[in-house]
Amino acid sequence: MLPSRSKLSVVVFLLPPLLLYAAAVLLPIVQSLVLSFFSWDGISDMQFIGLANYRHMLTGDPVFWRTFANQLGYVAICLILQLGGGLVVASLLATLTRGREVIKVLYLLPAVISTVAIAFLFQRVYSIDPVGPLNTLLDVLGLGGQERPWLSDVHTVLVAVSAPEGWRFIGLYTIILYAALLTVPRELEEAARLDGANQWQIFTRIRFPFIRPVWLTTSIMATTYALRGFDIPYLLTNGGPGQSSELVTTYMYKTAFTSTDYGYASTISVFIVVECLVAVGLILLVLRRKAV
Repeated sequence: MLPSRSKLSVVVFLLPPLLLYAAAVLLPIVQSLVLSFFSWDGISDMQFIGLANYRHMLTGDPVFWRTFANQLGYVAICLILQLGGGLVVASLLATLTRGREVIKVLYLLPAVISTVAIAFLFQRVYSIDPVGPLNTLLDVLGLGGQERPWLSDVHTVLVAVSAPEGWRFIGLYTIILYAALLTVPRELEEAARLDGANQWQIFTRIRFPFIRPVWLTTSIMATTYALRGFDIPYLLTNGGPGQSSELVTTYMYKTAFTSTDYGYASTISVFIVVECLVAVGLILLVLRRKAV
């Protein structure tokens, strides 16, 4: 056990960041929860309406459920690109003997680029007039019939606004998973090879089980970040056309600062907190159950 002086030192060092976290994160959540029970336009007096905002959100607002469906699609695309792509690239990096550092820097670079710069970049990539790189590539490959205005086509806009977010952080998760793969004991892999195991069996029976705790952490990070995704979809399409790329987060922002319905916007923000907690619980349940 730690001596009393050591315990006091731990408390002294932990208290400032805990207080900062409480003031910057927990307090706004509590304030949003309280405000969700009121009707308020930001100017006039607040009017207590109880659970009316929650009833409207769950039963009387079809736009909200459209945005929620869009959010699920957005999360799925981000997770496929970030976790799936990150795991594939990390596995390939682990097999390289040269050029690892250069490749890691190149993959990590998008994570440090300004969000606005990324949005402008992908506006050019998706552009139809003038023709952007994506449509040009389709034409070169003989798929000119697939050219389209990706950000204004209701059938492609959700994928188009999700891809930049997935691309942006694939390098971050690649580095995390690559560092985890380096900790896998090589003796176990060599023993498996001597027993006749192929690369897929080594990955599924040795590597992935060994890095499961890191995979759990990255899954939680990627999922919660995607559920709170806002900036790139908002900058690219502002939720349009119609509500085809409207997310719960962008809808909350517009409800607060365009419609000036701060009570209902706070209700939506509480929903975002709850869905993040539910997502974390489901991830822990599924991944830990598989580990047993």
